[in-house]
Amino acid sequence: MLKILFLILMSGGIPVAIAMAGASLLYLFFVESSPPFVVIHRMVSGIDSFPLLAVPFFILAGNLMNNAGITNRIYNYALALVGWLKGGLGHVNVVGSVVFAGMSGTAIADAAGLGTIEIKAMKDHGYSTEFAVGVTAASATLGPIIPPSLPFVIYGMMANVSVGALFLAGILPGILMAVLMMLTVAYFAHKNGWGSDVKFEWSKVIKALVETAVVVCWPLSIWWLVTAMGTPPQITVFGALIVLFAADKLFNFQAVLPIMTPVLLIGGMTTGVFTPTEGAIAACVWAIALGFFWYRTLNFKMFVKICLDTVETTATVLFIVAAASIFGWMLTATGVTTAISAWVLGFTQEPWMFLLLANLLMLFVGCFLEPTAAITILVPILVPICQKLGIDLVHFGLVMVLNLMIGLLHPPMGMVLFVLARVARLSVEATTRAILPWLFPLLGSLAVITYFPSLVLWLPKQFY
Repeated sequence: MLKILFLILMSGGIPVAIAMAGASLLYLFFVESSPPFVVIHRMVSGIDSFPLLAVPFFILAGNLMNNAGITNRIYNYALALVGWLKGGLGHVNVVGSVVFAGMSGTAIADAAGLGTIEIKAMKDHGYSTEFAVGVTAASATLGPIIPPSLPFVIYGMMANVSVGALFLAGILPGILMAVLMMLTVAYFAHKNGWGSDVKFEWSKVIKALVETAVVVCWPLSIWWLVTAMGTPPQITVFGALIVLFAADKLFNFQAVLPIMTPVLLIGGMTTGVFTPTEGAIAACVWAIALGFFWYRTLNFKMFVKICLDTVETTATVLFIVAAASIFGWMLTATGVTTAISAWVLGFTQEPWMFLLLANLLMLFVGCFLEPTAAITILVPILVPICQKLGIDLVHFGLVMVLNLMIGLLHPPMGMVLFVLARVARLSVEATTRAILPWLFPLLGSLAVITYFPSLVLWLPKQFY
């Protein structure tokens, strides 16, 4: 009965969060004997969670970076690094998204922020609008895979999994996805006879490589000083930050400090300096320091608008989580999750077959539901089956999030699809056709991530 009420409300065009809460309330009114105040109690307790405090702060950090002129710096860095390759701006699109993913944590922020710059630049250089939209849509899916990631925070809370382990698990799959996308760009460049988009200049390439080396060597140097030389950790990190800012001032780096955002987050979490929730606050402090005091691209008026946008987005996300909390509890209380688990386990006991079926289900659900809503609905149903089949929940979290990111590119509810259609001034139909070729690298990445869990779990196993 609960499922039927939910489907009836959804088919009537009611937003998914209201449909979940409304179906639960109607079920309690007419079927179950429990008092209706249970709905409010379960919704409040569903968001009374310390890990969920990371949600508003990661959203705020992404909004601050997006409005502080950081996107232009990332674009210029990627242009210097790979813009001279054949199909250069396509490669720039992917590399820029890899970097921006370390700050925004959402696919929509990537598509709306960096995507606006990239699509305009590609059109100005003679690329077709369809190709520009396709590569931008595909690369936007990197946003929630490479840490930090808002969907990972939601999944970690719902499935009782370490958010830090999920963040680490996303690094290697994110690199794999970027490589496959760049190979796809190279294929189109070879097929269409495209050349480079900027002149190869040793000075710019070397400077971009030096910036990359600084990002890699800075945390390694701190680790070596603390572990091998025995220097005090706090003093070492503080001194290293002073050296980093001095080098940025001296050499006028394009993107070293923004790229350091995920480095600081991952480093702080793996060394136990802060939890993922505290890391989200640290990311906000870092973004404020860069925007207000270092680059001086933010002002108080902009900050107020950014905060209001963050409140609006946070309210939407947390209302979905609250509604899903009562809906998931009702599914469990009425035996729906147990029945689905028994049916699936009666159909197959093979983990590989379950993962195949789960992928098909999540790809389908992702076409109709926003990722946060889909995660909160699917986790109570699929996670118990994973536990019975011995599937690692960190690995399954990566599989689920990637499936739902691919769903963002499809009608009827693909938010990235609609954002890019508006940015590129294309019809939804034309945008959908432009994205189709890019499903091959995305589905290829999904297959590898699904059936080679060692790629996902290698980094988390080193620290957790």
